[in-house]
Amino acid sequence: MISIRPAVENDAEILCSFDHIALVENERREFIRREVSSGNCFVAVKDETVIGYGVLNYTFYYNGCIDMLYIHSDYRRSGAGAALLQHLESLCQTPKLFTSTNLSNLPMQSLLAKLDYVLSGVVHNLDEGDPEIVYFKRLR
Repeated sequence: MISIRPAVENDAEILCSFDHIALVENERREFIRREVSSGNCFVAVKDETVIGYGVLNYTFYYNGCIDMLYIHSDYRRSGAGAALLQHLESLCQTPKLFTSTNLSNLPMQSLLAKLDYVLSGVVHNLDEGDPEIVYFKRLR
């Protein structure tokens, strides 16, 4: 069974150890540490092992925004992503919730569609040759 809880300071290094971008980019490691410290980060836990994380904030035009959803590669397609998304939805304090993913990330697009997120827009030039697809869900 997968449970979700707020991330604690000791989780930051664990998250950095399996996030493939954090392994090579200091900016991502700093992002993780900052979001854990701010209370915006939540972790998915299975059998007492942290297997993923999600970040919820309100920086997208003052609406809820899931800035990051990342699952350890060994645990993908196990329900952890859906559990994290649904937990973040339950915490969101605005009626609109946004998130995004790269056009190349078909598994995430599939998960978002399954959970009733709808396409809201496209942002070019963030990742060269791989547009960012913005999704939206009305919560109330």
